[in-house]
Amino acid sequence: MSAVHYVLAGGGTGGHLYPGLAVADALRQIQPEARLTFLTTTRPLDRELLSRTPFEQAEQSVRPSTLHPLRLPAFWWHWRKSVRAARTLLKERRPRAVLGLGGYAAGPAVVAARSLGIRTAILNPDAIPGRANRYLARHADLVVLQWPQSQRHFPPGTDCRALGCPIRREFVTAERTEGCRRFELDPDRPTLLVTGASQGARTINRAMCRVWPEFVSKHGAWELLHLSGPRDEEEARAAYAAAGVPAHVLPFTHEMPLALAAADLVISRAGASTLAELTALGKPSILLPYPYHRDRHQHANAQVLVDAGAAVVLEDQLDPAANAGPLLEALSRLTDAEDREPMAQAARGLARSNAADDVAKWLIG
Repeated sequence: MSAVHYVLAGGGTGGHLYPGLAVADALRQIQPEARLTFLTTTRPLDRELLSRTPFEQAEQSVRPSTLHPLRLPAFWWHWRKSVRAARTLLKERRPRAVLGLGGYAAGPAVVAARSLGIRTAILNPDAIPGRANRYLARHADLVVLQWPQSQRHFPPGTDCRALGCPIRREFVTAERTEGCRRFELDPDRPTLLVTGASQGARTINRAMCRVWPEFVSKHGAWELLHLSGPRDEEEARAAYAAAGVPAHVLPFTHEMPLALAAADLVISRAGASTLAELTALGKPSILLPYPYHRDRHQHANAQVLVDAGAAVVLEDQLDPAANAGPLLEALSRLTDAEDREPMAQAARGLARSNAADDVAKWLIG
């Protein structure tokens, strides 16, 4: 008897791929013999992430949708090519189900699967769905939400379930002592973690280089673990050294569960996966949502945590000097553990740590 097969479609960013990888791992836990194929973009990030896994990858030429009249012909050509390729693959593999991971790269496989009568689901971890998910919802048997607030953005009758955003098991099991040991932090001192996702966030980085010397001069017990992104690593190191203040600066880490576990407070963007990880580990946070999205969906993500009492949100004013004052004020209000603990409890109350398992069980049927 041949092994059961599943197809997961999407990519281009870690925010799309990481939840898919979490579901893939959950499927393998339940069905060790299962075969999994990821239909991805052609971006190097997708190859780099999947090269570390046992899962098969097939790249698609599909491009983001566009309203530009000169780019429309190329978009439709690549769309039709990718749908045809997805239909061919699905006919060959005959998967039990297809999971769209969000974004334009999920589209061809979900549309092809619906035309072939294959069960489909899509992940929608953001509070406000993007254009691709709003379109794909009509082709999906299930829309998986991170938060119930998102349901109002889909047509009545859409099967939406707030199962959460799938995250790796390590984000549930990581312990603070292990995280401190990994990053050479003193477990008896509070740690501030600053992260701007895999590429870093320049406006946050430069604001922190202004804020940290003043903050640590008044609150010297704190340590800083700053994940700067590769392009700002040297600048951040030099700024802290020039100010004469200690800081642990790294461009990136593949051990994010341990970095978050070590933290007593987190400064971050408000990507959907990041917020799922924060809530799983019960971490209070100061969020500066990405300011360039037209629909401001990271602001909507952050507001879910703010409304629950789990986070403070600040507007990224794009000027490090303008960001520094509000950031320093917010940090100074959260230096005491008794002020952070209610936020931590509120974060844990939002967690849906079984999301990967729940999505996997639906795919299995």
